[in-house]
Amino acid sequence: MRLPKARNVTIVVAVVLLLIGLALAIAQDQETLKVKTPLATDDSRYPNYLATLLGRPLTAGDTYLVHTNGEDAFPAMLEAIGDAKYRIAFETYIYSTGQVAEQFTNAFVAAAERGVSVRLVLDAVGASDIDAKHLERLERAGCQIGWFNEVGSFSIEEANYRTHRKILVVDGDVAFVGGMGIADQWAASTEEEPRWRDTQVETRGPAAIHIEAGFNENWIETGGVVEPDVLTHDPAPAGPARSIVVWSSPAGGANEMKLLFLLAVGAARQSLDIQSPYLITDESTYWSIAEARGRGVKVRLLTEGDITDAKPVKFASRATYGDLMELGVEIYEYQPAMMHAKAFLVDGILSVVGSANFDNRSLELNDELNIALFDKGVAARLRADFEQDLTRSSKLELTRWRARPPHIRAREKLWSLFGEIF
Repeated sequence: MRLPKARNVTIVVAVVLLLIGLALAIAQDQETLKVKTPLATDDSRYPNYLATLLGRPLTAGDTYLVHTNGEDAFPAMLEAIGDAKYRIAFETYIYSTGQVAEQFTNAFVAAAERGVSVRLVLDAVGASDIDAKHLERLERAGCQIGWFNEVGSFSIEEANYRTHRKILVVDGDVAFVGGMGIADQWAASTEEEPRWRDTQVETRGPAAIHIEAGFNENWIETGGVVEPDVLTHDPAPAGPARSIVVWSSPAGGANEMKLLFLLAVGAARQSLDIQSPYLITDESTYWSIAEARGRGVKVRLLTEGDITDAKPVKFASRATYGDLMELGVEIYEYQPAMMHAKAFLVDGILSVVGSANFDNRSLELNDELNIALFDKGVAARLRADFEQDLTRSSKLELTRWRARPPHIRAREKLWSLFGEIF
C-alpha cells in the first residue's frame, strides 16, 4: 500500500533535515582558537617561530614568479611539463573538458611517451566530468592516475572531504601552486562568462620538494603500491626567499593550515590584505581579525561579487560583512568576473599563497597546500595585483549595507547556517 502523498513529503523533509544536521555537526568547530603572537613579521626570529609552531621546515634560497591569470600561468606550466626529464607530479580538484584540458592532456601524454614518469591525483568529485577519452589517452601513454576519496557508498564524510590542492611539480625542481584548475574559464572569456581572475605562483629551489611531498601524501592515499620520489636533480637556485610549505587534511581542533592563517594574522602590526573567494569567517578567524583591528592593523578584504559560481556561499559570506565593517575592516567585491585568487599579505613582508580560501571548508575540511613565503619583492608584486584589483572592485559602505532589504538579510541568515560546510 502506498503511503499518502503528504506523508511521503514529510519523510523526505525529515531525511533531508537529518542529513543537513549531520553535515553541520561534522563541520562544527570543536573550539574557538584565540591566537596571539609575541613576534611581528619584521622580527628576524618570526620565520623560525612560525615554522616551529607549524611543525614544517623553513627553507632558504627559493625564487618565485607570480603568474596573473591563466593566459600567463598556463603557458608557463605547459612549458615546464614540456621540459620535464624525469618525473611530473600533478594534482587538481577540477579537470574539465575543453581546450585547456586538451593542452594539458597532450603535454602529459607527450612527456610519458618520452619516458617521463607522470603521476596525476584527481579529486573524485571535482574532476568527475573529465572526458573519458582523456583518461584513456593518459593511461595508454603510461600516465598513472589516482582518484582521491572516491565516493563508493552513501557516505556524507566521504562526499564532504575533498582535495582542493592545485600542484604541479616537475623533476622536483620547479613547482606551481595557486587557485587554477584545468578548465577553460581560467584561460579566456566566452560569451557566457568572463575569464576568471586568479593567481598561480611558480617556485624554484628547496621549497619545490616540500610541495612534491604534499602531493605524495595524497598519492599514497589514493591506494595501490606507491614508491614516492622526492629527489632533486638540479642545484637549488640561490634565491632570496625563505619558505614554509604547509599542507593540511581534515583534523579535529585545528590543522596546520588554520594555524598558519591565525598565526599570520597575529603577527600583523601594520597591514593585512586578504584576497579570497568564498570568504567566510568563523569564531576563530573573526576573533583574530578583531584582535588585529584592536592593535591598529589596517585590514582589507577583497572577494568575489555577484559574479560567482556559488551563490549560496556568497550569501553566507555576506552575513558577517556588517560585523566586520563595524570593526573598521574594509571590504571590496570584485566586479568584472569571478574572482578566484588567493593571496594573504601581511605588513609587506609575509605572503601566503596556494589553494586555500579564507573559509571553513579550506581551513578545516579540504586537503589544501599553501606556501608562507618571506620575500619583500614577491609581497610587493602581489600587493600591486591587489591594488589593481581594487580599482575594479566595489567598496562596501556600512550605512548602505545596513539599509539592504529584509529579504536579502533573510537569505544571508539562512545560508550562513551552512557556513561551516561551505
